[in-house]
Amino acid sequence: MRPLRYSINVTLDGCCHHEAGIPPDEESMRYWTAEMERADALLFGRVTYEMMESAWRRPATGTWPDWMTEWETPFAEAIDRTKKYVVSSRLSGVDWNAELVQGDLGEAVRRLKQEPGEGLSVGGVTLPLALADLGLIDEYEFLVQPVLAGNGPTLLAGLRERIQLELVHRHEFRSGAVALRYRPTQATA
Repeated sequence: MRPLRYSINVTLDGCCHHEAGIPPDEESMRYWTAEMERADALLFGRVTYEMMESAWRRPATGTWPDWMTEWETPFAEAIDRTKKYVVSSRLSGVDWNAELVQGDLGEAVRRLKQEPGEGLSVGGVTLPLALADLGLIDEYEFLVQPVLAGNGPTLLAGLRERIQLELVHRHEFRSGAVALRYRPTQATA
């Protein structure tokens, strides 16, 4: 069974808005590229899918935009080519190497986890909360930014039950950010 990993940037006070932390740098982009390459597929909710597609989809010209730095290109290429599953009741179709997931969320994700491979990666805010409540997340990875945002959406706000975690990996960045990877201490679905 391939594991489902939740990865997100988060500030010290728990804000998980994508613009709340420090801007990505070469070191953090290398780290996220390596994490992206650990996944056979990405699992997104509609909002995250649309946000990531607008930023990281290869343009029809085949040339990355001028705003993209050389050190962002490996991440862009990795996310662009990775298979994506999009959970949405609003979208009627998706592209960008993606497949729409509808119906019972728990059943659909359990099926995806049963497929062979190295892992699934989920990002965003709303979908991971639902997956955590269902006990389907096998690994949580937080890139903790040395910032106090003071507002914005917070990490896993509304979680129904406490989830006890054990630290399995830690990586410190020159920027002061710290990547922390945890696994639930009890068996997950």
